[in-house]
Amino acid sequence: MLYYHPIYSELNLPEKHRFPISKYKKLYQRINASKFAKFIKEPEQKITADALQLCHDSNYVDAFLNGTLSEKAIKKMGFPWSEQLVQRTLISLGGGLTAAQSALEYGFGANLSGGYHHAHRDFGSGFCIFNDWAVVAATLIAHQRVERVLIFDCDVHQGDGTATIVADRDDIITCSIHCESNFPRVKPQSDLDFALPVNTQDAQYVATVREALQLAVRLYQPDIILYNAGADVYQGDELGHFSVSKQGVRARDSIVFEYAHHLNIPLAFALGGGYQRDVDRLVDIHQQTFLALFDNPAIMI
Repeated sequence: MLYYHPIYSELNLPEKHRFPISKYKKLYQRINASKFAKFIKEPEQKITADALQLCHDSNYVDAFLNGTLSEKAIKKMGFPWSEQLVQRTLISLGGGLTAAQSALEYGFGANLSGGYHHAHRDFGSGFCIFNDWAVVAATLIAHQRVERVLIFDCDVHQGDGTATIVADRDDIITCSIHCESNFPRVKPQSDLDFALPVNTQDAQYVATVREALQLAVRLYQPDIILYNAGADVYQGDELGHFSVSKQGVRARDSIVFEYAHHLNIPLAFALGGGYQRDVDRLVDIHQQTFLALFDNPAIMI
């Protein structure tokens, strides 16, 4: 199933704010106008404070939920604090958990939000407040739904927050494929890091994704894959620095979906990053992920 909530795009941001908040609604509208609309549902749960504290410092969780973060912390987070932001955050992470639970039951699930891999244990960063896939992975393990999780991160930026949060765990595996010369400046070590140069093109990128996924699965034998399908690898992304075409994005996602499906490994994905001021063009890139999915309708059954 595909999980979407209207609040994903309902965040009042300052004029000319860098984050393309309307992309979620626009992407939803495109999918909802297709024959795959029947697969879209609203998440039925919010993430709980207890779940957040599996990965995040309790003082940080309380400060965000109660609106007592410092101005410095708010600036680093990238969004102005509001009660609306709190609700959006809790519902978005709830959507990620629901997508993962759907994957365990049916083999596949998607959250039309998420990919908040720059959130660290005790602070938010880069438009990421709480680390959705780390929290989801820890929750599934705590509830004994799985024993080992692979977080497979194909956002163009390294998943620094994920790497630090789960650094001491051997049941949550992090694999990041990213641009070596891009945010964050300091890149903590994941279990597997594949740092590619600026202007990496389709052939090298797609080959690396295939090899990284095969290696991660062979080494760690995960019970589920949580996939961050960042659109910012696209050559037209304003914060990306890769030269991957639209077709390359679609090829990447086809590899991930088909490999997981072939091996019967449950897979859930989140949208991840994407930064173009022309939001319709940005949605074109995010849409490639769903076109790759719909190319193989057996995954959705």
